[in-house]
Amino acid sequence: MRHARRRVVRRVTRLAAVGGLLLGGAMVTNAVASEPSDPVIGVPFTAPPATGDGTDLVSRLGNTRTAGSWIDSSGRPVVAVTDERAAAEVKRAGAQAKMVSHSMSDLKSAAATLRSAPRVSGTSWALDYKNNQVVVRGDSTVSASAWSRMTEVAEGIGSFVRMERTEGAFTTRLNGAQPILSTAGRCSAGFNVTDGESDFILTAGHCGPDGSVWFADDRGRQQVGTSLKGSFPGDDYSLVKYDAGRAGKGADVVAVGDGKGVRITGVADAEVGQKIFRSGSTSGLREGEVTALNATVNYPEGTVSGLIETNVCAEPGDSGGPMFADGIALGLTSGGSGDCKAGGTTFFQPVTKALTELGVKLIVAKSAGGTGAAPAPSASPGAASPGSSAPITGTDVSTLLSRLTDPRNVGPGMLVIAGSLVALVATRWIRAEQDRKAYRQYYSATWG
Repeated sequence: MRHARRRVVRRVTRLAAVGGLLLGGAMVTNAVASEPSDPVIGVPFTAPPATGDGTDLVSRLGNTRTAGSWIDSSGRPVVAVTDERAAAEVKRAGAQAKMVSHSMSDLKSAAATLRSAPRVSGTSWALDYKNNQVVVRGDSTVSASAWSRMTEVAEGIGSFVRMERTEGAFTTRLNGAQPILSTAGRCSAGFNVTDGESDFILTAGHCGPDGSVWFADDRGRQQVGTSLKGSFPGDDYSLVKYDAGRAGKGADVVAVGDGKGVRITGVADAEVGQKIFRSGSTSGLREGEVTALNATVNYPEGTVSGLIETNVCAEPGDSGGPMFADGIALGLTSGGSGDCKAGGTTFFQPVTKALTELGVKLIVAKSAGGTGAAPAPSASPGAASPGSSAPITGTDVSTLLSRLTDPRNVGPGMLVIAGSLVALVATRWIRAEQDRKAYRQYYSATWG
């Protein structure tokens, strides 16, 4: 009876091992088969914003009936409206409506008045949709007299202009996500783009004037490319043309540190309240939230407008680095105040405007259904040139950080196969040992 049970156990173990081999093989095959295709050329606005509903409603209802939109803590779009009819339309569309006193036209008019006033370096202003205000900030370099003049201008506009002093200084982050270096300093590569004939790195305009030569090492031996078509101040973007003409394999991936990267699948405009990630060659991967749009910053080098304001930190050398959410390209690091120890405010050049003005297209990964909006798996940048990387090695999951740590089916599949082989070898060895014991018993009983 005992021997019969052993035979049953061995047979079940062998069947499980064979099943494990088949399962592991299927997992590996599926992982290889599902490997993303080669990057394809994307176009501006290939992907909608994270929600889209709020932005669409604001566009449809107009600037006099709305005052912006944002995403609340539950991920639901909220639209600021100025009349009951607009509120009813927003609710019918499935979004929340918030009644406000000042329209988008009022907010933009206030911003225009601030811009026409005498320029004060170290100040910024942005449209705070959630509070229906224009927020004016002055850093530690702004003198008391200059701040007093700014306050007088704000009071002349109306009570919906809020004045705030902030620590630190508003500076560009020159000095990623891979580092690129020139005589102007160190910056970070942003996204790879193309005009159909040549490929480029899209980065910050303040990183260097047209003609700046960029290298991947601090000894000037690995030349990457040359800057052209930059815009700063006013805007903050530029192109670095690859010396080789092409970005190379993995051009749709941005580095996020520790040998990992994120595959970019589309481009969109940012939304207030949106959770975002930023990568830079100095401070690596950081996360935060979009706090305001249409921001203007008066850097010492000049004024830049139309920026995205966030509460994510950045440090010198992070300039030009990518900002993204779920694989969707959103911005390029411009500047800000603070650092990644104390925190701070960081401003980003919207990618959509840069693409439009420069006449280039983002190089993105082909996603299922061709929408360009699929979550971005992680990848390994390896030793690729700035702005490009090696083939993808991650998998789709709900958040970026888990995508960077979750292995693909190849690894688990190989483990299943290895375990099944061990089980098969073990059952064969046990069977052989039992046969040898049985033979020795039989031989000793019949010997003599």
